[in-house]
Amino acid sequence: MSENIAGKVIVITGASSGLGEATARRLAADGAKLILGARRIERLKALAAELKLPEASVVQTDVTDPQQVKALVDRAVETHGRVDVIVNNAGLMPHSPLERGKIEDWDQMIDVNLKGVLYGIAAALPHMTRQKSGHIINVSSVAGHKVGKNNAVYCATKTAVRVLSEGLRQEVKPYNIRTTIISPGAVQSELPQSITEADVAAGVADFYERLAIPADSFARMVVFAIQQPEDVDVNEILFRPTAQEL
Repeated sequence: MSENIAGKVIVITGASSGLGEATARRLAADGAKLILGARRIERLKALAAELKLPEASVVQTDVTDPQQVKALVDRAVETHGRVDVIVNNAGLMPHSPLERGKIEDWDQMIDVNLKGVLYGIAAALPHMTRQKSGHIINVSSVAGHKVGKNNAVYCATKTAVRVLSEGLRQEVKPYNIRTTIISPGAVQSELPQSITEADVAAGVADFYERLAIPADSFARMVVFAIQQPEDVDVNEILFRPTAQEL
């Protein structure tokens, strides 16, 4: 069992698949008290049943709605009396060239990848500042460090998450709150399925098929950040498959 995780109350968004699901599995095995949020409630319920979590551990959550995100975090406090960690994981990446003008996709990325993180912060901070403790983990991407063609808007949202997280890090020092940005490269998830342009999707699918590493690799990074002693603040983790050049 990993140190400093057993008994911690941990909220995860986007927990019904991919990185969020893998993280829930890993943290449950380490003895954390989980509150899981995602839009697909039936998948959440199935995961909770498999992990033998209480019924109150799942909340149907669309991170584009601040009230739903607040309800998710409030469930943790109502159930366990506190919230120790929030993993703002929900995201999507419908890549496309800017010239195709996929405004609906752009709006969706901004709403989920950026505003969803902001709403998670807004929901968790009042509890954490009151507790004088907590840990906010925001998911960025290698794309938040390196811009490529056909993914400018996705890169913009993930860069914004990094900037936002650094500002947050500086602001929460008086409250003993830790902050971590995790920026994964190609990790197995449903992200490629959110691409609406067939030619772009085919290229990304090939890239992931050749290079992507298991979602548990992300979960291990979450565990590493959480399990550090309370006076150690791991602010950023950037990782890729060993074979990934970009």
